[in-house]
Amino acid sequence: MNEGRRYNTPVEATLEVIGGKWKPVILFHLMFGKKRNGEFLRLIPAITQKVLTQQLMELVEDGVITRISYNQIPPKVEYELTTYGWSLKELLQVMCKWGDTHIARVYGDEAEVSHGSTQHTEG
Repeated sequence: MNEGRRYNTPVEATLEVIGGKWKPVILFHLMFGKKRNGEFLRLIPAITQKVLTQQLMELVEDGVITRISYNQIPPKVEYELTTYGWSLKELLQVMCKWGDTHIARVYGDEAEVSHGSTQHTEG
């Protein structure tokens, strides 16, 4: 445990773990099951390999996801949510719902969502 850290609001602590452009997107995709590096790159085409690796490492360090390395050739690595990571499910669902509303409000029918909306994350 880190000691001596001071937060102005609990939101800061949340953003410290899942903040940024890609971490919530990575977590969203993991709600549908384990993913490999190549799958993330297909699902998130705008992310670079370097950034993906960094974000995954940080999420592993924070205990939100786990890295599963299989002892085989060629090497196989998968990522999945930990129990702690699953505790973010409701937050991610609310973010999806808000995002759907925001997209509709700002762009109407002129926007497209490639991967899911709130109807895909319920349950």
